[in-house]
Amino acid sequence: MDALYPRLLVDDFPATVEFYRGVLDELFGIQPVKVIPEAAYANWDLGGETALVLFGRAGLNAALGLEAEGPAASSASNAAASATTAAASSTSMMLVFKVGDVDTAARIVEKHGATPVAAAQDRPQWGPNLRTAHLRAPDGTLLELQSY
Repeated sequence: MDALYPRLLVDDFPATVEFYRGVLDELFGIQPVKVIPEAAYANWDLGGETALVLFGRAGLNAALGLEAEGPAASSASNAAASATTAAASSTSMMLVFKVGDVDTAARIVEKHGATPVAAAQDRPQWGPNLRTAHLRAPDGTLLELQSY
């Protein structure tokens, strides 16, 4: 069971896939389990467990509502949008936890000091029966709780 694994959030998905395709093949003899260009998603397994996942940053930012507001927003809104955009663009990795119940896990993680980014919700566009919640750990690390 993939309980915990790294997911890199990348800007140039095709180039990053090719980089890791070559490196992971030469180092460990593994090829991606799947590469879905239209979803900017790829994953590699090692020993039956997820070893690495790549996900396009733009797609995740859009899903989490981390896109900047347009130029017509007020200066206060612009400041908030700038902070949100900075947080989104500085996020290059997240830890993904596979859990039995996303809603319960989100409450537990919040109880320990995490800040919600996106509430628990179904994400059928990412996979059948997939449910996620996104939070930031106190150190700023983006966390995804998922069940499927």
